[in-house]
Amino acid sequence: IEIVTGVQTCALPISAVHDALMAIGIEGLTTSEVQGYGRQKGKTEVYRGTEYTVNFLPKVKIEVAVDGKQVEGACDAIKSAAESGKIGDGKIFVLDIHSAIRIRTGETGSSAL
Repeated sequence: IEIVTGVQTCALPISAVHDALMAIGIEGLTTSEVQGYGRQKGKTEVYRGTEYTVNFLPKVKIEVAVDGKQVEGACDAIKSAAESGKIGDGKIFVLDIHSAIRIRTGETGSSAL
């Protein structure tokens, strides 16, 4: 599961998403600082009297690998934790993982998650 949310709204959502996932037994996630735009198409700013357009806005990407049985519950928890009702709340993408291998132990599949 990948979640992309605006930086202006991310301080609360990262910790709230973490807490919501922990509450349903999902213990790992990864975050990355990324840039992009959605429907807002960037923003216009003024710097030293000159107006310019910022096309790519700072965002945070949260990645979580879960067993197929946990996807719906994880998405519900993420949405409840991250939703503010404002532009920039972000999107949740659900992707298939073909396999997972825990490097240290060699575990595969769901036990590697």
